[in-house]
Amino acid sequence: MDSLNRHEDYGQASLDETHLLQDPIEQFKIWLQEADEEKIYEPNAFVLSTVTDLNAPSSRTVLLKGVDEHGFFFATNFESRKGQAIAQNPAVSAVFGWYSMYRQVLVEGVVENVPESDSDEYFNSRPHESKVAAWSSNQSQPIQNREALDLQFQVALDRFEGKDVIRPDYWGGYRIVPSRIEFWKGRSNRMHDRIAFTRNLDGAGEPSEWKVQRLQP
Repeated sequence: MDSLNRHEDYGQASLDETHLLQDPIEQFKIWLQEADEEKIYEPNAFVLSTVTDLNAPSSRTVLLKGVDEHGFFFATNFESRKGQAIAQNPAVSAVFGWYSMYRQVLVEGVVENVPESDSDEYFNSRPHESKVAAWSSNQSQPIQNREALDLQFQVALDRFEGKDVIRPDYWGGYRIVPSRIEFWKGRSNRMHDRIAFTRNLDGAGEPSEWKVQRLQP
């Protein structure tokens, strides 16, 4: 395959410490907005990595649904594979890749459940069929075939026809509370720019000040 032998020059545009805000979450918001303006498909998509109870890594793509000073918000089925992994070990990483812009952001931290009111607010904002899907799918569990999955969905659609769909107890929001955020910018000759922000979280989950450091590519 040609892609395996391609050597693309990522350009000379630099990323310097002085180019970034002192708050990496605010800086992330700027990069996310710029990715949206560049018409990147699903710029809020990221690869979430967890650790299973067998100490094995597990990754999947999910969608970011909110970001504020507290962290990065996404929602899922708590009984899914990722939900079970988070229940065992809340340490996660998240990779946002905007590769046509030669940019990547790596977030590392711990996951916490958001208040139920926040989960309700987000769930109620979803389209009707998406809310129904939360009731119809036993996420990550085996099923015989596609026809059986479609039948489950149709049964749930019939159940909620003309009715409000409430959030299932097993579905809701998580927040990644970051302890490390790294900004990557592709450069020529693989001499990329990497700038990492790190902080510590105390026993009560209260963060220290961010520290910034340049890393070798």
